Amino acid sequence: TSSQTPFLTRDALATLFDLAQDKVRVFCARVGGGFGGKQEMLTEDLVALAVLKTGRPVKLELTRPEQFTSTTSRHPMRVKVRLAASRDGLLTAMEMEVLSDTGAYGNHAGGVLFHAVGESIALYKCPNKRIDGKAVYTNTLPAGAFRGYGLSQTNFAVESGMDELARKLKMDPVAFRRLNMVRPGDPLVSAETEHYGLEMASYGLDQCVDLVEQDVNAALLPDLGPDWQVGRGIALGMIATAPPRGHFAESQITALSGNQFELRVGTCEFGNGTTTVHAQIAAQVLGVDPTQIRVLQSDTDLTGHDSGAYGSTGTVIAGSATKAAAEELLARLQSTENATDVALTGIGHADGARRSIAFNVQGFVVAVHRRYGTLQILQSVHAADAGTVINPQQCMGQIEGGVAQAIGAALY
Repeated sequence: TSSQTPFLTRDALATLFDLAQDKVRVFCARVGGGFGGKQEMLTEDLVALAVLKTGRPVKLELTRPEQFTSTTSRHPMRVKVRLAASRDGLLTAMEMEVLSDTGAYGNHAGGVLFHAVGESIALYKCPNKRIDGKAVYTNTLPAGAFRGYGLSQTNFAVESGMDELARKLKMDPVAFRRLNMVRPGDPLVSAETEHYGLEMASYGLDQCVDLVEQDVNAALLPDLGPDWQVGRGIALGMIATAPPRGHFAESQITALSGNQFELRVGTCEFGNGTTTVHAQIAAQVLGVDPTQIRVLQSDTDLTGHDSGAYGSTGTVIAGSATKAAAEELLARLQSTENATDVALTGIGHADGARRSIAFNVQGFVVAVHRRYGTLQILQSVHAADAGTVINPQQCMGQIEGGVAQAIGAALY
């Protein structure tokens, strides 16, 4: 199946059909993208039911319309934001009300709302914050996880409010944000009272703001004529990597003949680049070339439990498990008492107890036709602090894809 969570899908199928877990095998090929939309069991139970009833192999493939009517959407939200600041530009109060439409079923209602009222407000220092968030059922298409976990909706509201308040204060919007954004040592205050190991393992928000502001202001504009108005804008974002309260991963690596290695990881590859990254991590620990690492992944028969791939867990958490497995194997290979022809294996685990945050800043220069409302994007600049980047080229691809996807959503 095409899933971000093969082990959770296995467990759900076992529970639903009253089967032992070892009677259910779920594996994922390198198929398609995920973006959170494949974190849930949407089709596998129907296929399993048909198999059990008919005793024959069954394949279910959704048509293009069915993909939009039989799976989940992003959570529609109504967001109200009120901000207050002193005359010198320091925020004094932030208030946000969120009404989230989770559709016919709960799905990711709690998790999405948790993020929506979290990082969007924690991004700024302010002595008084008030948040009211509700997720409600409606007789509509179920809403689920989708890129950003509720932050796209609330970030848009908060950043729009920051622009409006800056104009009222007659301050430059970028300077206003720079004055109020969190810095190392500042508490991350939002709706949550516990942060579950969340920390600023890396801080480059100030550098991202500087780089984007510089490029946006330096953009060379074409002569579009008198009917076009040009505007510049910058928005900030922050997101926590991995879900709170633990995310579990296991990796196994075995030394084969000919100085080759077989790496088994539970996390998925759906365009997020984990196959390459895990080979890189193991190769660096063992001091070999990545081509000597054969990666097998996303198969519930190969490793112990893995919670799934979302929120950067495929690299941050599962990558830690791979690093631990390679280190254990290296120690066994270096041990004289293990000098034998028997294949040696290292096993690594990670529990996601430590979590970090990533920052990003987006800047645009746009032109709007005063009569027809036609819009042109003249400049798009993105800067991200992703901590330690394992594969810069893949990270760049993720950023460019995210920007393109966000532009599509915004213009729609």
